[in-house]
Amino acid sequence: MKYDILGNTLPVVVCTLADGESMINEGGSMSWMSPNMHMETTSNGGAGKAIGRMFAGERLFQNIYTAQGGQGMIAFASSFPGSIKPFEIAPGKEIIFQKSAFLAGEATVQLSVHFNKKLGAGLFGGEGFILQKVSGSGIAFAEFDGHVVEYDLAAGQQIVVDTGHLAAMDSTCSMDIQTVKGVKNVLFGGEGLFLTSITGPGRVWLQTMPLSNVAGALRRYLPTGNG
Repeated sequence: MKYDILGNTLPVVVCTLADGESMINEGGSMSWMSPNMHMETTSNGGAGKAIGRMFAGERLFQNIYTAQGGQGMIAFASSFPGSIKPFEIAPGKEIIFQKSAFLAGEATVQLSVHFNKKLGAGLFGGEGFILQKVSGSGIAFAEFDGHVVEYDLAAGQQIVVDTGHLAAMDSTCSMDIQTVKGVKNVLFGGEGLFLTSITGPGRVWLQTMPLSNVAGALRRYLPTGNG
């Protein structure tokens, strides 16, 4: 499989498949394809895995697209202004995505739900409690909100972020929730009560424009009530 990521703020990944090669995606992200791409809708692993993907922000069923009778082409577009990033997945190199980030991937990758094991993160993490784990082998594509900034964390090194800005991290990283210190900071700081702490080793991908922040900014301009 070969691919090109085109566009800037509204990107699309155009994939070229050899005869017999397959890709998976969550329904709705396919934008265009050559006529020899055969689509099959499947639970891809049974009811248990399908329900797990639903908790991770995806649909119960996945689509498998296979090139038949020669080379095929298929494109997957982002659903929101932002970035599409490719990830090389391999045993021991699993990636944790934010909820709903998975766009498409080679049929040899698997998508499952990933629950944060830290008690604090589970109780207060909000968006960061339920995540997506991509395993197997092959290339997976994820869509993120806004631009993406990457950091490589050494063992024990930390970075503190607003939960919505976490786009992805290596599975070797861990995350927990920490409280904002100081009553005045909590009441008037505007950052809320909790922040997310990510600890290395591993790479972290942060997004500049979480969709939840955009929704909050627009809410003040929307009409309220029945008027």
